[in-house]
Amino acid sequence: MPWTAADIPDQAGRLALITGGSSGLGLETARALVARGATVILGCRSPERAERARQALLPAVRGGALDLLDLDLADLASVRAAATAVADRYGRLDLLINNAGVMGLPRSLTRDGFERQFGINHLGHFALTRALLPLLHGRPDARVVTVTSGAQYFGRISFDDLQGERRYDRWQAYGQSKLANVMFTLELQRRLEAEGQAVRSLAAHPGVARTNLQPASVAASGSWLEPLAYRLMAPLFQSAAMGALPQLFAATAAEAVPGGHYGPDQLGGLRGWPTAVRVAPAALDADQRRRLWQVSEQLCTAADPP
Repeated sequence: MPWTAADIPDQAGRLALITGGSSGLGLETARALVARGATVILGCRSPERAERARQALLPAVRGGALDLLDLDLADLASVRAAATAVADRYGRLDLLINNAGVMGLPRSLTRDGFERQFGINHLGHFALTRALLPLLHGRPDARVVTVTSGAQYFGRISFDDLQGERRYDRWQAYGQSKLANVMFTLELQRRLEAEGQAVRSLAAHPGVARTNLQPASVAASGSWLEPLAYRLMAPLFQSAAMGALPQLFAATAAEAVPGGHYGPDQLGGLRGWPTAVRVAPAALDADQRRRLWQVSEQLCTAADPP
C-alpha cells in the first residue's frame, strides 16, 4: 500500500518550522501537518503572502496553531533574526523543513553577495539550521528535512567558482545548489551522530510537481523554448500535494531513517508515492561533503556582523 498523508502519525504537541511555507510544497506540507495536530510556523519572505497562506490553512487546523515568521533566506541577517525569534517565542523546535528555494534564475546576488541560487537554496538553509539546532537537541524524534530535487544528479560543486563569477549557467548553478542540499544533509547527520545527538537529518525531493518555481523560471528565461518544454512535460507533472509527500514521509514516518533520502517511486523518480531513493553519486564523497561544510561555514561567518 502506498504511503499517503493519511498515514502521518499524530503530531499533537509538535512544533514545525517550514521555510517557504506560503505556497507550493511548503503550503501543502503545512496543510498536512496542521491537520494532524501540529503547530506550524510559516517562514516567509512576504508578510502579505504569509497571511494569505495562514487564512487558507486555518480550516485545516486540528488542535495546533499557525504562526508566521519573517524570513528572507537571501539575507543572513534575516536568518539570524528569525532563529532568535523562534528561540524567544518557543524555546524549542521539533521539526525543521528546509523547503524554500529558487530555480533557474539569471545570475544575481543575495544581500550578502552570494550567487542567488546557491545563497538561498543552500547557504540560507545551512545558516538557519545551525542557528536552530540547539532548539532541536533533546526533543523527542526531532528532525531536519532538507528539500532537494532531481537536479542533484546533474549537479557539481564548483569549489573554484562557487558564485559563478567566471562562468555562469543558471541550470548548472541550480544543480550545484540541489547537490549541496544532499551533501549538507549527509554531513549534518554524520556530525549529529559524532556528537551523540538523536536529531535526524533527512532529505527529500518532489519529482516534478506543479509549484510556483516553474512559472518563475519561465518568466526569467526570456526564451520561447522553455515554456514549450514545460507544456510538453505537463502530463508528467503531479500536484503540489503529491510532490509534498516525500518530505512529509521524511518528516514524520517512523520508518524514515537518519540520513535517508526520499522521493517518488515511479518513472525514475518523476512522480508517484514516497519511497527511499538513491542520492547523487557525487554526494557520497565524504571529503567533498566536509569541504562544502567548511566553505559554507566560512562564507556564513564572513557575512556575520563584526
